[in-house]
Amino acid sequence: MTAIKANSNIRRLCSALLVGTVLGGMVMPAHAQDAAAAPETAPPAEAPATAPAATVPTAAPATAETGPLSAPVPLGTIRSIAVTGNQRLEPETVLSYMALRIGEPYTRERLDEALRALYATELFADVQIRDDAGALTVEVRENPVINRILLEGNKRLKEDKIAPEIRLAPRQIFTRSKVRADVARIIELYRRQGRFAASVEPKIVELDQNRVDLVFEIQEGPKSKVRQINIIGNERFSDGDLRGEMATKTSGLLSFLSSNDTYDPDRLAFDQQKLRQYYLTEGYADFRVISAVAELTPDKQDFIITYVVEEGERYKFGDVAVESELRDFNAIELQKTLPMKAGDWYNAKLIEDTVTSLTETAGLFGYAFADVRPNFERNKDDLTMDITFQIGDAPRVYVERIDINGNTVTRDKVVRREFRLAEGDPFNSLRVKRSRDRIQSLGFFQDNLEIEQQPGSAPDRVVLAVDVEERSTGELQVSAGFSSLERFLVNLSIRQRNFMGKGQELRAAVNYSSYSKSVELGFTEPYLFDRNIAIGGDIYRRDYSSFNFLGNGERNTTYEQVTTGGQIRLGVPLTEFLSLALRYGLSYDEISLDRGTYFTDPDGPTGPLPPFCEPLLAGRYLCDAIGDRVTSSAGYSLVYDTLDNRVRPTRGNRVVLSQDFAGLGGSTKYLRTRINGSKYWPIGDSGFIFSTSLEGGYIHSFENSRGEGIDPVRLTDRFFLGEPQIRGFDIRGVGPRIQRIPYEFELDDDGNVINVKLTTDKNRITDDALGGRAYYLGRAELEIPLGSSGRELGLRPSVFVDVGALFGVKDPIVNDYPPGDPRLFRDVLNEDGLRQCTTGGTSPVITPIPVGAECPGGSDLVRFAISAPFKEVFLGDTMKPRVSVGFGVNWNSPFGPFRIDIAKALITAEGDDTKLFTFNVGTAF
Repeated sequence: MTAIKANSNIRRLCSALLVGTVLGGMVMPAHAQDAAAAPETAPPAEAPATAPAATVPTAAPATAETGPLSAPVPLGTIRSIAVTGNQRLEPETVLSYMALRIGEPYTRERLDEALRALYATELFADVQIRDDAGALTVEVRENPVINRILLEGNKRLKEDKIAPEIRLAPRQIFTRSKVRADVARIIELYRRQGRFAASVEPKIVELDQNRVDLVFEIQEGPKSKVRQINIIGNERFSDGDLRGEMATKTSGLLSFLSSNDTYDPDRLAFDQQKLRQYYLTEGYADFRVISAVAELTPDKQDFIITYVVEEGERYKFGDVAVESELRDFNAIELQKTLPMKAGDWYNAKLIEDTVTSLTETAGLFGYAFADVRPNFERNKDDLTMDITFQIGDAPRVYVERIDINGNTVTRDKVVRREFRLAEGDPFNSLRVKRSRDRIQSLGFFQDNLEIEQQPGSAPDRVVLAVDVEERSTGELQVSAGFSSLERFLVNLSIRQRNFMGKGQELRAAVNYSSYSKSVELGFTEPYLFDRNIAIGGDIYRRDYSSFNFLGNGERNTTYEQVTTGGQIRLGVPLTEFLSLALRYGLSYDEISLDRGTYFTDPDGPTGPLPPFCEPLLAGRYLCDAIGDRVTSSAGYSLVYDTLDNRVRPTRGNRVVLSQDFAGLGGSTKYLRTRINGSKYWPIGDSGFIFSTSLEGGYIHSFENSRGEGIDPVRLTDRFFLGEPQIRGFDIRGVGPRIQRIPYEFELDDDGNVINVKLTTDKNRITDDALGGRAYYLGRAELEIPLGSSGRELGLRPSVFVDVGALFGVKDPIVNDYPPGDPRLFRDVLNEDGLRQCTTGGTSPVITPIPVGAECPGGSDLVRFAISAPFKEVFLGDTMKPRVSVGFGVNWNSPFGPFRIDIAKALITAEGDDTKLFTFNVGTAF
């Protein structure tokens, strides 16, 4: 028999192994044997019937002597075709791939074509065709079936990122071409991550029944950084200036904060546009980037990027004019409002902004599709650029309909009622922008939402279409944490901001910490009866434990306040940006002190009298605060809001004036007034957001004086200032306070008292914040953008300056109780409530005396020391501003919102408590 096989090129194509792939058991098919060609003039020899199969005549090549190439010489007629070696495929299936049929003549070329056809199916690892005088035997070895696909070595990219790029799958036929394609896709995936040193080596593990496991062994390698950026051809601007305009940065110490130091072909193209934009804004109208080449270092660790630029000449603005075909547009008046003048340096960005401004202005007059085109005329002689803004004629447009797409949960009316335009209204671009901001502020949909303007059924009709992507509006939070404000805390809350898709808000929360406990329920309907009237209500119970500071930070609980109450709210808009909110609240407060710490003991030495708050222990200001009271208050808030996004604003301002009057019944009467305002500015297109805020408040009491040194505003109704309102200071660390400073004795070596003085040991000084009737607080903050990696982590760093003060409380009566002061002692009463006298000595005789009588000579009253000697000092009641600077980071961590601040107090007042480092986990900020 003669083995008929593919030529060498086809053989190498079919049998080539992947780089690094080990495929065992491959059988190399033998090459076709060529018999010597007979001379053209000689008649062909008569082959006997039993001639060996190896003797197969072939056509001789054409030569100059022999003339044109002769036709292929048939080897004979196909008598039969058999298929061997097949396991999964039927013989008929194998035969269907070949163009060989029984009874037809066959040649060597036809056998080679049959081999190529079988290999092209990628079903076979090896194919041979054997010829036995026309009896053809096709010997095949099928490609194995993939049992499973495994990934090894992938750490930076998880399997769920790589698996979609792999086209092969279990139970498919293993083919080398598909494996090579999958390897290329995986490597491309790593390159998009900046890992150009990544390599993938596919391997197979042979199993029984012609099955294999396919393993992709991945060497991820490090990220390929940008080592150097070279710029050739720049003369007017330095390399540093131009690199500063690029998004791509060279790697450095702070590279971990950003991903811009990795090579990205898309970013390379973007940087070319940034360079061109920079030069065009500086007047170089002919600037161009000749080439931009990124070279990978031999170790595949770094890239070196080289730009070749041609700056050209610098131009100035020449004649600037406006030509308008719109009847409502006065070209001469518009020309006066243009920001560029003849003689100014040419600025392409200014032209783009002017086109946008003119288009928006046309939109205000109802021209949704106004065509504003700048026409340029370059004067190379005097290096000037004449600009004519051509405003083409367009029909005034009306809103045909509003299409809302993608809202699967939110009802159409929730979105539609935020539109400042209705179907049939004249088009107004300002109202469209405002509608977008209002829909965005709902917080129900994706960021960067846009309202698309589409042509309607007629030239004067426009369709407003908004494609929304629903985001989760339900929040279930179960968290535990530790904060510098609340210490240990646990929070369980559930909140639905889009209840049943109607835009309603439903919330419930339970909070527990070392110093506060609360239960709250609330509901808000933003559109009552589909009218722009918001109504809502809250009920709550809050247990709060106030505290003072002992020494350098240890806290001591002072009074406890338990508040049970509720509130009803109503809000109505007055204008597009101005709204009025009304409220009524009723609460019941129970304020008490620790009886074991601040009260006299009825079972102690003071006798059977009822316990009472002891000013020597608690301080008069705390004793005045205890009691039960009812507060019935009504209030309003006047809100002016132009923020583009209430959740995370980037531009606009907000001003709120609030007043609450308590005295509609109840036991407290006051008027509390607050005003606060904030403004946000985006700084160019850099992602920086600068914001400022200023707030202040004052509370006036309508109650009668409660005594000398007692402020008419109760302690629990006053303002307090400190962490977290003003960073750099401790909780309630700013404002009026009383410090209780103990006396200490200076002793000689024999233990005799030689001096009495106030202690300087801060660990022994008690600090009680009294609050104030007035305060002001200002902030300036710059939010710093991070790279994509930082945004994915939810990091938002910022630097800030805080300024504020708390003041206005009535000067309390402070006391000085030096050692031996009789006010530090109380009489010890017997069971009948009578004072007692003692004779002293080793066997004292205690005798009760009548009321009003004095002890006889030689005896003294039996007395009990209530407190150690101390002196009270009143501090901090000043309008002097306190100033702090610092930086902080917000992080939306898996454990809940996290805020860390490092702030330094620059200006303080005597008595203020400062704090450098604060953090909060598991609580909102």
